[in-house]
Amino acid sequence: MKKISELLKYITLIFLLFSNAGLVSASTHFSTFKARPPIHISGDVATSPHGLTPDQIKNIYHLPSTGGSGTIAIIGAYDDKNIEGDLGVFDTQFKISPCTSVNGCFEKHKMAGALLSNSGWTLETSMDVEWAHAIAPKAKILLVEAISPSGSHLLDAIDYARSRADVVAISMSFGGKEFPEETNLEDHFVSKYGAVFFASSGDNGAGVSWPAVSAHVVSVGGSSIEIDTNGDLKKETAWSGSGGGVSTYILQPDYQSSYTIPRANKKRAVPDVAYNADPHRGFSVYDSLGYNTKKGWFVLGGTSAGAPQWAAIQALGHSATHQKFYADKASIGHALYFRDITSGSNGSCTYYCDARKHYDYITGLGTPLTISF
Repeated sequence: MKKISELLKYITLIFLLFSNAGLVSASTHFSTFKARPPIHISGDVATSPHGLTPDQIKNIYHLPSTGGSGTIAIIGAYDDKNIEGDLGVFDTQFKISPCTSVNGCFEKHKMAGALLSNSGWTLETSMDVEWAHAIAPKAKILLVEAISPSGSHLLDAIDYARSRADVVAISMSFGGKEFPEETNLEDHFVSKYGAVFFASSGDNGAGVSWPAVSAHVVSVGGSSIEIDTNGDLKKETAWSGSGGGVSTYILQPDYQSSYTIPRANKKRAVPDVAYNADPHRGFSVYDSLGYNTKKGWFVLGGTSAGAPQWAAIQALGHSATHQKFYADKASIGHALYFRDITSGSNGSCTYYCDARKHYDYITGLGTPLTISF
């Protein structure tokens, strides 16, 4: 009887463990998904810019001083009522051509007539809009404001952007944990007009984030740059906060299987590419709505900075696609397309957390050295 009693206790314990596991997994389903913008503030807010400037970034990544065509769609949540004015302050400061609703360069589309405001999301919107325009000044900016950061509301905003024939790139600077239903949502990241989707890989170190993990989305990881007194690059390493890893649910797409990514186990590997994300070498952003009662010039970092700027690169060269990225990296001239990031880590998971030659799970194929892939 004692053995039977011990066996029943053991069975009960196993049942409870599986029950608790079920409760944990239930919290990561699409119905409860709520995205967060992967953004970080560095230092104090000031009355003048004290972060990286557009000219410095263009020098580091070999980007042209001007250019761009088509429309860059920025997907955000809630309403930023001051965004057009803030963009004007940014443009004036850095001598960038004005982008307004009057001259047709800027358009805001609300997914509902009246939207709430949120200081974290408006700060994200400021960075995305200002820096997408800085990198591709001649492209149009379309800001699509979702009702909330819930998965369904964000997909509604994405669907609107991909329905537009003028949109050439869609930037999604947000993310959250994977969930089983994500395989059923892949069609939301396909545009019949050929728009390319970009998303931040996450800012919590090793780990996979949706929607960046979608096989149809260019996942943008993070690097850390050091520049000299002239603004020239000294070195670039993997940023410790950059998200990356292997998907639990999405199968490896053809563009990755043909390139051969080690230890991906026939699943989608992220990120695809990278961009400066270290807040200690962050971007100058102007926001007049304010965050924690502070307003003015912020220095911001995070992988959310890379998604809109890679979207702008697509507007510049119209060739920033998965297929071209992996083909270029596999070619003999790969050094013309990407700066290969070979040092740095984002955790203690050894192979999956360390930067290395060719492809790694922190910076992907590397950072851009051209607009033509």
